Amino acid sequence: MPESPFGTLGEGRAAVAQTTQNASADARFNFPNYLIRRKVMKLVGGAFFVDDPNGNLVLYANQKGWKLKEDLRLYTGEDMTRELLVIQARSVLDLGATYDVTDSATGQKIGALRRKGLKSMIQDEWAVLDAQDREMGTIKEDSLVLALIRRFIDLATLFLPQSYHCKFGERAVASYKQTKNPFLMKIEADFSADTSGLLDRRLGIAAAVMLCAIEGKQH
Repeated sequence: MPESPFGTLGEGRAAVAQTTQNASADARFNFPNYLIRRKVMKLVGGAFFVDDPNGNLVLYANQKGWKLKEDLRLYTGEDMTRELLVIQARSVLDLGATYDVTDSATGQKIGALRRKGLKSMIQDEWAVLDAQDREMGTIKEDSLVLALIRRFIDLATLFLPQSYHCKFGERAVASYKQTKNPFLMKIEADFSADTSGLLDRRLGIAAAVMLCAIEGKQH
């Protein structure tokens, strides 16, 4: 019988406990839902604002344009004095790139997000990996039919904004819902279904930022 990506039952419980502990180390990562806003800056690049349920800014990232290798740093605020997370691509301009998510304070790799490039040409799909690159779950666009409409009909995303479901096996752990206009994109990230703490909240927030940064460019 192949080994589960979560290991044995005891190891799985320990991993869940460790995930919960890691996520609660900073109060910014303890909320059940967030609003991620991406503002386009000039012709290239952008800024990402992560708000808590009360509308308070808890994370900020400034994306520079024309970078061959994506490297996003999330800070506690717009002053960028304290860095919390790093999202860094392993390769250059790859449709199926893998993005490592690292805790800035400890240097510990939290996990990774791998975009399934060929599949995402039709319907967006990402793999959620643990720190050892074992696949824990997937993030997938809501509907194949709606995905095709969005890709082949101009302005369709204004009327049919994208939404995504994150599952670990058959268990729903997060959902991401997008609103979009030419100047501002928003994604509502909801982790309330993850009552067991399977998805490290830092990795879940990083996924929301990448959905804004990567998927937001293709329509």
